[in-house]
Amino acid sequence: MKKKIPDKEKDNLLKTLKSRFEKNIRRHKGIAWSQVAIHLEEQPGKLWSINEMEITGGEPDVIGYDKHKDVFTFCDCSPESPKGRRSVCYDHEALESRKEHKPKNSAVTMAAEMGIELLDENQYNFLQSLENVDTRTSSWLKTPENIRELGGAIFGDFRFGRVFLYHNGAESYYAARGFRGQIKV
Repeated sequence: MKKKIPDKEKDNLLKTLKSRFEKNIRRHKGIAWSQVAIHLEEQPGKLWSINEMEITGGEPDVIGYDKHKDVFTFCDCSPESPKGRRSVCYDHEALESRKEHKPKNSAVTMAAEMGIELLDENQYNFLQSLENVDTRTSSWLKTPENIRELGGAIFGDFRFGRVFLYHNGAESYYAARGFRGQIKV
């Protein structure tokens, strides 16, 4: 069964998304809300995922449109890493490797449960080109397999006037580190 949000919640979410869209035109120049709204109405499962992004503090908004595939990209645009997705390690394997003081979840697992994808390095840099985010927090990023196989994972943040991408053990977690995601609609 596909996940669907109740009509009242759907209406409130669409109003919130439209308002955010209109206030942040710089993120999606040349895109009309009417086009986006049609795509959202046609895909209730993806709207449910966007609602999960909203509930966890991601402040999702449109950051792109692929005219060849006819899809819009919604991304977490909150100023800091989404509050409802912090204090998580990188993935399930990292979570299982911890012997004590385990976090409640992992970024990869949460993203899959929400129906979204973690941002990779290029996507994170693109988001940072639209506006500086993670000035006091950091966000786990989709980690290349060769790094993950060695026990590491990557994260990004914005400090000292620039974007930093760095590494940590995948099992680590911090109150100020969460993850950002995106979904194509």
